[in-house]
Amino acid sequence: MWQISEFADEHEGRPTAVLPGGDEPAPLVFDVGSGSEVHTSTDWWDYDGALGAPRAESVKAGCSCGWRGSYPYPIDWTKVSDGLPTPFLLDPDGPLGDWQLHIATIQARAVPLPSHVQGLLERIDTELEDLADQAPLAALRAAAALERTVERIARTAAHHLEQDGTPVADIADGLGISPRAAHSRLLRYGFRYGY
Repeated sequence: MWQISEFADEHEGRPTAVLPGGDEPAPLVFDVGSGSEVHTSTDWWDYDGALGAPRAESVKAGCSCGWRGSYPYPIDWTKVSDGLPTPFLLDPDGPLGDWQLHIATIQARAVPLPSHVQGLLERIDTELEDLADQAPLAALRAAAALERTVERIARTAAHHLEQDGTPVADIADGLGISPRAAHSRLLRYGFRYGY
């Protein structure tokens, strides 16, 4: 529900249901008929006490990396109904704000880019966006050239990390992703990294 492009689905945030007593409920399973497909949900608003679902009393921020916010926000079920925007999704003083602090912490731990490199990346982004509008075929050619450059540089950087014996956990922290995702990324660049 909440994403930042830098981390894609590594750090996707959402309000998470909290039951009385503080536990997070198991995913709900919905039988939609005689087919083999089974629908599951962990959306907090589905834990409304209807159709055998437990009733959540609050929500807290959650992230796909496993992080959970520490502060529960009580649910006022009288304000939750079909057709109305659901609370907690856009309020920066609620779970969204907690998740944004989580992301800020991850970004602070990640290795900073030199300012001239950050500026160059931003200029390339702007120029290629404009080129895509003005001359789409040229933009595709430029994108292909950029992909080749990125692949070559990534292989070189991964090679140096391997030669230096940099642990995958340190690489993961430096990139703001999980060790599993860092390992997968390194394998994609053609190197065998162990945990």
